[in-house]
Amino acid sequence: MAGTPKELRGADAGALDDIDGRLVELLQADSRQSNTQLANAVGIAQSTCIARVRSLVARGVITRFTADVGLPQLGLALQALISVNIRSGKRQELAHFAEEMRALPEVVQIFFLGGSEDFIVHVAVRDSNDVREFVVAHLSTHPAVASTRTSIVFDHHRIR
Repeated sequence: MAGTPKELRGADAGALDDIDGRLVELLQADSRQSNTQLANAVGIAQSTCIARVRSLVARGVITRFTADVGLPQLGLALQALISVNIRSGKRQELAHFAEEMRALPEVVQIFFLGGSEDFIVHVAVRDSNDVREFVVAHLSTHPAVASTRTSIVFDHHRIR
């Protein structure tokens, strides 16, 4: 279970055994695999396999089945990570700020952090002008935002 985090493979009641770990790895690689394919890959009966996958979902180990989308093929050739610091007097607005960001179509992911930055907002846009527009329209003028720092993503490799 190389791709399964160690904390999920411990001895406690909610831990994953080797078969569950392998199912997670297989579904991370290709969530469109059929139950038959999964059962054959791990060497268990199809009925056992579907029960295990349903259990993984029920326990919150698998939170959704999704498709990775080629952003450049959608015309979104540029990605940026924008570090955001919230004003100290506006700390009560953290949840509201996160909700606002989630509602914006340019936002791919948002990370709430402990450390020197409060958030990292991952955006996908057409070009550098769109990044600038996003920062100006949604961050620089936002009353809760103290500062931002933008980093352009040159390349991205998903590990899991």
